[in-house]
Amino acid sequence: MVRNRIRRLLNCPRLCYTWPVALNAKSRRRLFGALCLLAAIVMLVAESTFLKHRLGDVALLVYWLVCFGFTFLAMGAAFLDALVLRHEARQQQRALFESTLRKIEEEKAHKKPDPQDGQHSSL
Repeated sequence: MVRNRIRRLLNCPRLCYTWPVALNAKSRRRLFGALCLLAAIVMLVAESTFLKHRLGDVALLVYWLVCFGFTFLAMGAAFLDALVLRHEARQQQRALFESTLRKIEEEKAHKKPDPQDGQHSSL
């Protein structure tokens, strides 16, 4: 029963159009970085195991340039994610500060003035 549902889901032509839309920008950015990092790791393992003596000089150079390209793309996605995360944290902190100030002002406005606050007792 579960297999039939999975088959129907995977055979659905709308799947390839709808799943990227379901991800928000943060998820897409992190998925992109993870896929770039995975590609670089796979290329590293592939070259060190079964492609070691099969590539010529120019092909090896191009291969490593592509591998470094994937690595730098993953690093760029990580730095971009860190910048966006810092920006979001700053916005949330500012919103929390403003809402706290607003709440204090509302409490002060609704609080009844105490008649003894303005009077000083003389000794």
